[in-house]
Amino acid sequence: MWVSGLKVVVTGGAGFIGSHLVDRLIEDGYDIAVVDNLAHSVVDPRKYWWYTGSVEFFRCDLRRLGGSCLEAFKGAYAVFHLAADPEVRASYRSPGSQFRNNLAATWRVLEASRREGVEVFIFASSSTVYGDPKLLPTPEYHPLEPISVYGATKAGGEHLTRVYATLYGMKGASLRYANIVGPRLRHGVIWDFIAKLKRDPRRLEILGDGKQKKSYLYVADAVEATITVFYSLARREPGSYTVYNVGNKDWITVNEIADIVVETLGLEKVKYKYKPWGSEGRGWPGDVKLMLLDTTKIERETGWKPTLTSKDAVLLTAGWIAKEE
Repeated sequence: MWVSGLKVVVTGGAGFIGSHLVDRLIEDGYDIAVVDNLAHSVVDPRKYWWYTGSVEFFRCDLRRLGGSCLEAFKGAYAVFHLAADPEVRASYRSPGSQFRNNLAATWRVLEASRREGVEVFIFASSSTVYGDPKLLPTPEYHPLEPISVYGATKAGGEHLTRVYATLYGMKGASLRYANIVGPRLRHGVIWDFIAKLKRDPRRLEILGDGKQKKSYLYVADAVEATITVFYSLARREPGSYTVYNVGNKDWITVNEIADIVVETLGLEKVKYKYKPWGSEGRGWPGDVKLMLLDTTKIERETGWKPTLTSKDAVLLTAGWIAKEE
């Protein structure tokens, strides 16, 4: 789809998912304003997209969005709000930071979008909004009962997005991402395991009992889902709002991920040392032990489907991280 000259904003565009999304938007011909404070960046926008004049970088703190940073939103057709503190485990220790970075910042981005007449707003949410699911695979109509501060801030961000879309005539969507993995990943269990094994190749500390089971989606599939939803919103009426699960159709245990990482690094006889939190074997306070999203809705309404299994996504990611490091 060629849309030369149409402007979009990507908050968190220098981060993991955001940088891959910007790559795709460049291919599709958009002018892109990348808004990022570089706290969780995986690329330097001032150097990484040197080859194109279609990307303008705004180094901004969304917790205090104002001044020159508001220029990023002027004339924008759409906003992809991906900026957030991605560390679920850290939200237990620093709830105030998560609130400011994930919820208060979302309100500021929505307000800037409203003032500038943005037509489409896509919010990057998370499977953590469900908490411990009562139904697996978990559909979008499942109650939102997060058990972490991170999940609560994402649920709050969804509510703000819905209200702003319906009140102010935007076309809004929240995407509840599963665990997204791939090149440039700098957090999460795969990254953690590789870092630990490079320090001590004989012993691997595993947070939890290793039986936690979740789905993993390759970042290219996540970006394709995001773009597919974006284009589908063009057919909706102003003031509409929808929610989609964006995940895989299978899942994998933490123990299986550990085995994949060990094999990828060419190690043998690695001793696993488990460090569970609580009697249920969680990895940390607020860790959702089982998660498998029902993706029926997004498949039915947009035609998107994942191309890689959870295992293949983890295998490719472990290879990428091992090579990058």
